[in-house]
Amino acid sequence: MICPECESALDFDEDEVEEGDVIVCDECGTEYEIVATDPLELSKVEEDYEDEEELGEEEEE
Repeated sequence: MICPECESALDFDEDEVEEGDVIVCDECGTEYEIVATDPLELSKVEEDYEDEEELGEEEEE
């Protein structure tokens, strides 16, 4: 599979990923979530996704 951002090959075994897994492009660092495995489909993880999660965790404490 090719990274849509930088067109480099993404280094992961397509047979060993599951829906919800996150893979990272070694070249540009873009994160992709596996949204389907057959056929394999990726969705770019939004950069503020982690920030929102961290804010939610801080509020719970």
